Amino acid sequence: MPLDSELSVTVMGLGYIGLPTAAVIARTGAMVTGVDVTPSVVETINSGRVHIEEVDLDGLVSGVVARGNLKASLTVAPADVFVIAVPTPFTEARQPDITYVLDAARAVAPVLKTGDTLILESTSPVGTTEQVRDLIADARPDLKMPGLTRAGEQADIAIAYCPERVLPGRILVELIDNDRVIGGITPRCARKALTFYRRFVRGACVTTTARAAEMTKLTENAFRDVNIAFANELSLVADTLGVDVWEVIRLANRHPRVNILSPGPGVGGHCIAVDPWFLVAADPANTPLIRTAREVNDGKTDHVIARAATMIEAQPDGRPVACLGLAFKANIDDFRESPALKVATALARRFGERVRIVEPYATALPRAFDGTGATLIDIDTALETCEAMIVLVDHDLFRSIPLEERRGKTVLDTRGLWPDQG
Repeated sequence: MPLDSELSVTVMGLGYIGLPTAAVIARTGAMVTGVDVTPSVVETINSGRVHIEEVDLDGLVSGVVARGNLKASLTVAPADVFVIAVPTPFTEARQPDITYVLDAARAVAPVLKTGDTLILESTSPVGTTEQVRDLIADARPDLKMPGLTRAGEQADIAIAYCPERVLPGRILVELIDNDRVIGGITPRCARKALTFYRRFVRGACVTTTARAAEMTKLTENAFRDVNIAFANELSLVADTLGVDVWEVIRLANRHPRVNILSPGPGVGGHCIAVDPWFLVAADPANTPLIRTAREVNDGKTDHVIARAATMIEAQPDGRPVACLGLAFKANIDDFRESPALKVATALARRFGERVRIVEPYATALPRAFDGTGATLIDIDTALETCEAMIVLVDHDLFRSIPLEERRGKTVLDTRGLWPDQG
């Protein structure tokens, strides 16, 4: 591969993973083009600004754009390395949808040349990297594809899978420090991709097959989902028995081999709430535990909606109630698959203008609230005007509110944020 200053990289997709990845690569001195289908995103980035909330991302993007190492575009141009970082949602039938991945591969195919490397980072069902290879093979019969060549013959391009494994709020740190699993269509592909990642990753880079890497990513998120499901199910039992689940977990975790996670109003985000279904779809007969965990976590959201509705109905004179938070986790602006958002919108549809929303990472309510009458207010207004509060996200802003300001309020705390509330 060329030296950093000579390396050209195209990142397909400039969302929560694509933009930070593009910026980190650009910081090494490579010439990076980020491709997105949304004109406003391209315009925002080319002006040195960002369209998503992530710690230190605005300063990094501003710097690499100013130096000319990062630009955004609506079209794909030739490069040495192509990184696909587009969404992989699932359908209403809970089947994986890799349309965006395949569309990105189709867009890249015409500009590929001998010596290029194509890396898929999007969380994908097992076998997706091979589907990308096959699609490009059909589109570019002039190129020799890895895994489809004769014995001993070298392919013209390298194709690999390397999933991100970052935590929102720490993406820029973890893109560099976390270990990476790099799965190649062939061992040669894996080594080529390894050389690329070593340019900016300080963590260990471990090579394997594309299929093993794909399943590794799904396994990591399914593991988290199953463990959260245990905590959420435990919280339901504690409610039934009249026991403080947060105290039980705190005490149980004093055992040297017990580490129970924290319950919440469900599970959100584009990874943990989605990826386990990819494993279930791949082998329904052998994934009863993974399926059940997903159902438990989704069911916890319904349980919170029911409890919150009962609390609102008990408030006299139609008084307003504050829902604290819409994001899927603390201190970010990402609402994808957020259980907090599902709870708040369900309550808004039922109770209308009585529902007030506090979300410090939003300047306007999402479209899901259109026509409900719910309004967005700040935390100070909520404390002054609402006698009942539903804690849905453990933002630091909410955590900082002292008991004196909450005293006397009716609180449904789904995050264990205010243990002193009583």
